[in-house]
Amino acid sequence: MKVQNITNVEKFFEVVDSCEGKVELVTGEGDRLNLKSKLSQYVSLANIFSNGEIPELEVVAYEPDDIKKLVNFMMQG
Repeated sequence: MKVQNITNVEKFFEVVDSCEGKVELVTGEGDRLNLKSKLSQYVSLANIFSNGEIPELEVVAYEPDDIKKLVNFMMQG
């Protein structure tokens, strides 16, 4: 799923941390980073975070409940 215009990065990673299954960030090169890993979170922030906003990410979640959490975050902030 594509997620866009994340302005509350801290809340986004709280939602990711609350997920039960694997949540991955797909890089522009097609690599997949485990977003539940703190190291991957910092790496992804360093690579794509600028001006207090993440414009667009491709995120893959495997558990239906985790997908719902991420969709709710995107709709409600």
